[in-house]
Amino acid sequence: MTQTVAIDLNADIGESYASYKMGMDEDIVKHITSANIACGFHAGDPDWMARTVALAEEHGVSVGAHPAYPDLAGFGRRDMALSPDEVAHAVTYQVGALTAFTNGKKLEHVKPHGALYNRAVGDADIAAAVVRAIRKIDDELIHVVLANSVWEDVARNENVRVARECYADRAVTPQGSLVPRSQAGSVIHEIGEVVSRSLRLAAEGKVTASDGNDIDFAADTICLHGDTPGAVEMAASVRATFESNGIDVKPLTSILG
Repeated sequence: MTQTVAIDLNADIGESYASYKMGMDEDIVKHITSANIACGFHAGDPDWMARTVALAEEHGVSVGAHPAYPDLAGFGRRDMALSPDEVAHAVTYQVGALTAFTNGKKLEHVKPHGALYNRAVGDADIAAAVVRAIRKIDDELIHVVLANSVWEDVARNENVRVARECYADRAVTPQGSLVPRSQAGSVIHEIGEVVSRSLRLAAEGKVTASDGNDIDFAADTICLHGDTPGAVEMAASVRATFESNGIDVKPLTSILG
């Protein structure tokens, strides 16, 4: 497999709500190139959306929307029986809201959150609803999708700009999907393991799945969760390791062209 010479680092941020502060946004934003900002359905609110967009723009980090199911109580991690039209409308509402907070009234990318993300990975109808909603808003927006998924196939068939994503701190199944958070070992906390997995993903396009076997998993962007314990140290270590190994860390627009 051809070596990846450039990679984007993204993180899910802006997940504070009202007086409840979540994550370490002010620190992790210094080490990433793309920010996926909560849009109020699973976390965030108008005040935090405004603050987080301003924070990302201040640090030259690409701003993207992180839409979710309307599930504040479950942090967007519970599956919901929404129709494709309802999903499309929810995505449109959230992406439109976040766009209005940006200086240029334009986002760089969209990456759904939690259960909506996981549903799009394997459900072609929901994936199509997400893709078409985003394209209808702005056909230049980058669609961040799980690498090698049904969702990636749908997005490519729709001829939109696609960024293949993998995760530094999440275990994957032999089929390439994320191991459910309900299972032990689904989130990787050991910094050394996160760094070594990330380097291998970027340099070789491979990852060790939950059964111990290696699978192909080439990607354009690697995600670190902003609320994972040790996230800031992970992000700093991953970026430093990439740069010391000759892998350029760039925003998606620079990688995809």
